[in-house]
Order: sequence, then structure tokens, then C-alpha cells
Amino acid sequence: MRPRYRGQMARQRENDACPGALQTHSAADGQLARIRLPGGLIDAAQLEAVALAAREFGAPGLELTSRGNIQIRAVSDAAAVADRLRAAGLLPSPQHERVRNIVASPLSGRLGGVGDVRAVTAALDAAVLRDDRIVDLPGRFLFSIDDGRGDVSGLGADAGVHLVDERRAALLLAGRDTGVRIDTDDAVDTLLAVAHRFLDVRGKCWRVAELADPQVLLDGLAPSSGAGATWPVTTRPPVGWLEQTDGRITLGAAVPLGVLDAEVARYLAAVAAPMAVTPWRSVLLFDLDEDTADVALRVLAPLGLVFDENSPWLAVSACTGSPGCAQSVADVRADAAAALAVSPAVQTHRHFVGCDRACGSPAEGQVLIATGDGYRPRDDHP
Repeated sequence: MRPRYRGQMARQRENDACPGALQTHSAADGQLARIRLPGGLIDAAQLEAVALAAREFGAPGLELTSRGNIQIRAVSDAAAVADRLRAAGLLPSPQHERVRNIVASPLSGRLGGVGDVRAVTAALDAAVLRDDRIVDLPGRFLFSIDDGRGDVSGLGADAGVHLVDERRAALLLAGRDTGVRIDTDDAVDTLLAVAHRFLDVRGKCWRVAELADPQVLLDGLAPSSGAGATWPVTTRPPVGWLEQTDGRITLGAAVPLGVLDAEVARYLAAVAAPMAVTPWRSVLLFDLDEDTADVALRVLAPLGLVFDENSPWLAVSACTGSPGCAQSVADVRADAAAALAVSPAVQTHRHFVGCDRACGSPAEGQVLIATGDGYRPRDDHP
């Protein structure tokens, strides 16, 4: 039996307007630059460079996205920002910068999971950078690499792999198990082959879910297991003091409403640890000894970062809203914070948006759309 995919209407826009660090987007508050972080990975020097670029040439609040990327808003000098990012190693190929869309289980190899997918993630990014044709992918085409825990498979990426054991992975299309099983050593080649096939057949489709029959992307790959499985959507990030399997510590810091002040980002960078930005708008600081973790926690917690897994901030999110977005009819971030103050005990995830486009909406939870006279719930999800 073929897996059933949730159909989406193909977009009619001919040009790909998805922003990047070089092709910025003109928003109500100025130019917006989006910095792709494959697997969410960023080192301390790179985060410092992004924070300084935002402070000097843009708005001081860095936006963390639902794909584990970073955005700088109100950019006054896009060329200067690009120069800073290039010097920091965040733009290894100008031609590929908008297609390095890779989400991966951020704790993989350190805590939990069926296996370690860090090498696969790095290899996929390297292969994307070597592939001249892949630059024609839409800027929203997303790869996912899940280490078996199910955290990123629920994001509904266009093409993904999900470990079923240390050596084998399920191939996913639009977040659904195709029934195809591959060796993890073949994951990168398989994902690129799917992407190439999508370019062959996409027509006006921007995402795999918009295809009439995504199965055409398998192109000879035969299912060997049951197809159609999906994974629950993760909405809460891993936060707090997390002990790695090697005894070292990961600190998980949620960022309220996904807005990370540039100066707070510099404090994170000062810890001088490997880091990842997660699709749940949080930052993970890896491989800390206990003393360093303790000091970092004492310094960072008073700055507004959330380390409490029971914090009500973990159950609320919002789009950019006014004044940054011309489509929005409300300052949704202020409204989300106000709603949280009134009803902090609500368990259902609430996502506040300023218009019917409902940007950044999770696939589960309640989406609340501003009407100009309050909010109304949305019945479905984008």
C-alpha cells in the first residue's frame, strides 16, 4: 500500500523569494537576512560574528527559526553583513547558501538516539556544496536526518532519513516513511538522488508534499517494510542540565519567542563550547565539564534564557508580527507574552500569528490568528 501524503496546493509564484544571507527579503522593518546552519551547528566565533553584525548593521534581536537557522532583521548594509558572515565561515559557497537546508537530531551522538548521525549530517552538507545542480532547489526544500528518537522526522521535511538501527535508515518523503530501507552509508547519495528527481518532476511545485504523487521520487527504490508511518511533532526543546553519555554536560537554553538579544548571544559565545540552534528556538551548549556548566548556568539564566523544563515559555511561540511584517495586523509577540502572563498554566502549545499565512506554525497545537479585534483559532495548519 502506498503511503498517503497530505496534499498541498502548488504555489503559483514563478520566482523563489525565500530569503538568504545574500538574497535578502524586504520586510516592513528593512532587509531580512537568513543564515542557514546545517544541522543547526554554529561555533562560538561564528555566533559572536553574527551578534556583532546584527548589533552594527541590523536589529539587536536575532531571530531563531523553526528550521534551526538565524535571521537578522532591519539590515542596513546587506553587503557588510555578508562580508562578516563570509569571514566567519558561514557562507562557504554563495551559490549554495539558500539550499543548505538540513535539520538533524541536535543531541545525536551525545545523548539518546539509536545511533550517531553527526557524520551523515556533515557529509550531506559537504555533498550539497559540491553539487552544481542542487542550487536549483527551492529555498524551502528541507532535508532531515533523525537519529531514531523522532525529534526532527516530525517536521515533515521533503526528504529525510530516520534511523531504525545503527546501520539502517528509513527513507522519508514529506515526513512519511516510504517503506524503503537503506544503509546509512548510502544516506547522502539517496537523499541527493531524491532531490535531483524532484528537480526533474517538480513543475511549479516548491515542496514534495505538493506533488500529485511523491512516490515518483523513489525511482526504482523498492519498499521492504510497511509504509506510511509518521512521527509526532516535537514542540518543546530539550532544556536544562542534560548529562551526556560521556559524563559531560549539555546545557539546553530555550529562547522566549525565538528572539535572542545580540548581547545575550555574545554571552553564549563566551562559554566557548560547541553549539547548536534547534528547530524549537533554543540553543544547546555541548561538552561542558560540570564546573563550566555550573558557572554558565548561573550567568545565563538571569539574562532571560529558559532552563526550566516546566516553564510556560516552552508552550508559546509567535511569528514576527508588527512592526516587522507588513502583513500582520498585531504585535503578536507582545500579545503572546501578555497572554502567557494571564494564563501561564495552559498546556496546549499556542502559536500567535498576525495574518492568515500563519508563518512558523507548528503542525500541532493551537494557532491563533490576529483579527485586529483579538484572535481567532485556526482549524487546520499550514
